[in-house]
This record gives sequence, C-alpha cells and structure tokens, in this order.
Amino acid sequence: MPRDNRTPAPDAPVYTGPERLQKVLAAAGVGSRRACEDLIFRRKVTVNGRVAQLGDKVDPATAVIHVNGERLQADTRLVYLAMNKPRGVVSTMADEKGRTALADFLSNRVEQRVYHVGRLDADSEGLLLLTNDGTLAHRLMHPSYGVQKTYLCEVSGPIPRNLGKRLAAGIELEDGPVSVDAFRVVDSLGRSAQVELSLHEGRKHIVRRLLAEVGHPVSRLVRTAIGPIRLGDLRSGRTRRLTNAEVAALFKAVGD
Repeated sequence: MPRDNRTPAPDAPVYTGPERLQKVLAAAGVGSRRACEDLIFRRKVTVNGRVAQLGDKVDPATAVIHVNGERLQADTRLVYLAMNKPRGVVSTMADEKGRTALADFLSNRVEQRVYHVGRLDADSEGLLLLTNDGTLAHRLMHPSYGVQKTYLCEVSGPIPRNLGKRLAAGIELEDGPVSVDAFRVVDSLGRSAQVELSLHEGRKHIVRRLLAEVGHPVSRLVRTAIGPIRLGDLRSGRTRRLTNAEVAALFKAVGD
C-alpha cells in the first residue's frame, strides 16, 4: 500500500484542523498526492466507515482512515517505536534509583514523549513497544484483546515430551491458572534447552513463574514478538520506527 513505509519524519506537518484527504494521505507516506487521489477515486479509502470522495476534508487527529482495508494512522504527532531492551535495563522511562532506564537509549532521536507498552523485568531482554498513542497502548496491554507475546527462553533440561500439552492445558499458579497458546522446543542440549512459547497473559513474571512451576527455571528470557511485531535483527539497545504496515497490523490485532 504505502510508497514509504516509514512513519513521518519529525518535520512532517502538524495539522490544526481539517485538511484535504489526499494531502493527509500523502503526508502519512501513502504516496504522491496524485496517487492518493487515484486511491480515493477508486473507492479504496474510507473515513470513519464511509467511502471517501475527492474533495473530502478530514481532521487527522480524530478521523479513522482505512486504505485498502488497512488502518492508517494519519496523526503525525503519534510515534510508534520498537526497541530491543538489553538485560539489566529497567522498564521505566526514568528510574529514581539511578539505574539504566529506557529513556537513556532514546537520546535525541524522538522529540515526542513516549511511553512503554507493558514491561520486561530487568533480567529479561527483547522487544518493547514505545508510543504516545495511549488508546492503542491500552488495548495492546489489556488481556481482553488477546494480543499474543512470544518468548525465547533458556531453561534447565531435559524437556519431557508432554510439556507442551501440560502448558496448553493450563498450570495453576498462586494468582490463578495460566496456559500457553503455543510451545515448541527449539534446541535441547541435555541439562539445558531453548524453548519458545506464546501467550496473551500480562501478569508479572508470568513466563518465569510458569516455567519454574513445571520444573524448568529460566536462565535467559528474550521477548521476540508482540502480536504482529517481531524483534527480528534489531540490535540490543537500538530502536526503530514501525512501518505504516506494522502500525496497521497492530490496529488489526486489537480489532480496530
């Protein structure tokens, strides 16, 4: 869909009211104004559930825009980042105890104030999402939306063949039962193993507590995915802006 999948640059226009739809689409990276006019003409754009027409004006801060069926975030004030949190870093923007925190890795890359979506404990590493879109952040964290999170864990081995079935059936913890959506053994080396599991729980230390309960305590934990967003080859301590397609996929994951 978009010609340029990056989120708009910091100098992208900040709107103060309704603007022509093709201008808003172009500023959001969909394509040239002419290309955006063609999408509107071919009825590929909807605004607030209605098929858009040439000449329409929209307020990017409030309009719900879809292009080819995918949600487009047209408000250029909103920022969506993926970060590979290193081990030893606390999941807060700043820490009153002086420990290394998330903001220490952003420096001057982001002018807007962003917040982390969920947490990873200090001993864990991997994917965190950072945004100033409070509505989307809330939906991603709320268990009722069922957004899966995937983890790669180093645990004590060997792994019994029925472990995946046990975890899928549910394990009772002190604060209630928990079950996984997917589980597989990635590698097994006798007394240690690598396992991957996905679940939509968000309780504190849930993965570590779950695996410890079944006799396989975690020595290393890396979150590799949140819904459709994957960690990929993003280096430890680095951030990147989500593409328009990734932001659209996040909206789809929460049913928007």
